[in-house]
Amino acid sequence: MVDATQIKEHAEVIGADGVHIGTVDHVEGDRIKLTKNDSPSTQDGQGAKHHYLPVGLVAEIEGETVRLSATAQNAQDMFEEA
Repeated sequence: MVDATQIKEHAEVIGADGVHIGTVDHVEGDRIKLTKNDSPSTQDGQGAKHHYLPVGLVAEIEGETVRLSATAQNAQDMFEEA
């Protein structure tokens, strides 16, 4: 398991397939909060929202990049909101 304190604000989050998922806003407990800037609009047409991913998905941290053990699509399917 990785040390969540090594996850830096504004680090890029990528899936196991190398596809960009988002940018770290900060870590809240056992979840990574992603910035709104990379977030798609919601289904009801509202603006972008913060999404969260479990820290347990992190496979490794490489400087300013957080690589997940899940593919980008699988990680997006696991997005949580507040």
